[in-house]
Amino acid sequence: MRLTVFASVLTCAIPVFSQSIYDIWTTTWDRSNLFTYKNLSPNPINFQSPKSIGSADIVINDAQTYQSVWGFGASLTDSSALVLSNLKKNSSSYWKLLKYLFDPTDGANSAGLSYLRIPLGASDFSATVYSFDDVSGDTSMQHFNISKTPSYVWTVIKDIRSINNVLRIHLLPWSPPGWMKDTGTMNGGNFLDKYTTAYANYLLKSLQAYKSKGINVYAIGIQNEPENYNPTYPTCVFSPAQEAAVAKALRSLMNKNGFSGTKIIGYDHNWVDGSEYPIDLLNDDSSDFAGVAFHCYAGTVDQQDAFHAAYPKKDIFFTECSGTYGSDWWSDIKWYMDNIFIGAIEHNAHSGLMWNLALDGDGLPMLPGTNSCSPACRPVVTVNTDGTWSVNQEFYSMAQASKAILPRDPGGPWGKRIGVSVRGNQEWALRVGAYVTGRAKSKDWLRYSLVVLNWNDNNNGAWKPSPVKTTIEFRGKQATYTFPVGITTLWWYAPNKGHSKKSDFGDSTVEFMNVTDTGFELPEDSTFEAIADEESAFDELLYSKSNGEKVQRTRFS
Repeated sequence: MRLTVFASVLTCAIPVFSQSIYDIWTTTWDRSNLFTYKNLSPNPINFQSPKSIGSADIVINDAQTYQSVWGFGASLTDSSALVLSNLKKNSSSYWKLLKYLFDPTDGANSAGLSYLRIPLGASDFSATVYSFDDVSGDTSMQHFNISKTPSYVWTVIKDIRSINNVLRIHLLPWSPPGWMKDTGTMNGGNFLDKYTTAYANYLLKSLQAYKSKGINVYAIGIQNEPENYNPTYPTCVFSPAQEAAVAKALRSLMNKNGFSGTKIIGYDHNWVDGSEYPIDLLNDDSSDFAGVAFHCYAGTVDQQDAFHAAYPKKDIFFTECSGTYGSDWWSDIKWYMDNIFIGAIEHNAHSGLMWNLALDGDGLPMLPGTNSCSPACRPVVTVNTDGTWSVNQEFYSMAQASKAILPRDPGGPWGKRIGVSVRGNQEWALRVGAYVTGRAKSKDWLRYSLVVLNWNDNNNGAWKPSPVKTTIEFRGKQATYTFPVGITTLWWYAPNKGHSKKSDFGDSTVEFMNVTDTGFELPEDSTFEAIADEESAFDELLYSKSNGEKVQRTRFS
């Protein structure tokens, strides 16, 4: 049986009666493809009746849904903002880079990075050591001054937000003002309990200052790396009880001053202590923290699981990791995907972030005298003094992952992790993340995405990158694709079956189809062409009028 369906105005090419893969992004080990897009029209990969499985077989279970993924990104340090601001002298190059990094438009040639972490005050990537109130003993914050932030930081934030209106901003101090610590300086030292209320006020004023500049803050933390004592740059040791006490005071202030919707995220330190500090922290105060964040510098990603087991309803974020100049490009890609951009998400993280967004080719500028990055830390993007730039392996890893979870529609929900497994004699060759993205209208088809790392690059110790012929199992149908060695992101659309509540998509404000209502209608302003055979999932055609003309519509069984 052959059936062709048309409507009046062409806006997209989504098949109606059978799921098909049209859109593929690829980054390969040999860099012959670097976040390269390919549209398979007019010859998509169709889901058909199952046959024998490939060397690997990806099995998708969209009945298993996990956490929403709220974005990938990096930290906008003072240094990152400075090199980007200097690039702005070459206006076209600057805006081309920002769009390539941050444009979240569906299908755009960009990573759509949507999560920005910003230090409050100085870090190891600042020109000088400063806080917003360096007047000793000023517990009433009479001398608080957000303008100590370099002006170029505000300019770059504004420019990024002009491109990405779904950007999440996460604020975090590297140290309280030095006078709140036993050393009297922001570099190193331990927090003093007597300043708990004053420090909470300091953080509240930071939120208020950002709001006064028109910047809504998604989340705030108490202290970056609270177990890190380093006298060469801003750091501070907090015990779990101290961090919890500040959070309790801050949450009360936030709720009274219009910030009840802003999250407080705790810990923000390495995986290695996942079963201790963050659990102790929430044991002291579980009500005021939305969750905790992790870094990559010690431990393993599966140590996020201890916290998730203890507090399964609390959020997990992955917020910092840095590569170093001189490392192997492909080895880094594999590690990032395995541990962060597939791995951290697989272990319940809502985000995946790197450290500096931008630096120069020497990993500079840094705070004079700091020893925090040796060898030099590599940013997401290297900006050169001649007005050129290049993105690094951090970008390609994040971009491939980000493409899978961005909202499909303006105002629509973010991608949500779903169940996936791999079988077959080469199942070891693939690392896979699977996601479903809801839609702004209940009648529109959901988008399903895969992020696949093929790391099959040797045979008995000999270098031999080999593609893997793979079948993909979805709702009783099967598609076949040969994954090259590298990262592949692909997607397809399917009817909304089983996702019946807004809560299925976590952060959505749109209504989704009731599971008992299996009806599906074509958008009235769209043209679709579909070929249906006798196995297509429909049982009758419905008819209605659109703009005065009869249009065929379908109902799925």
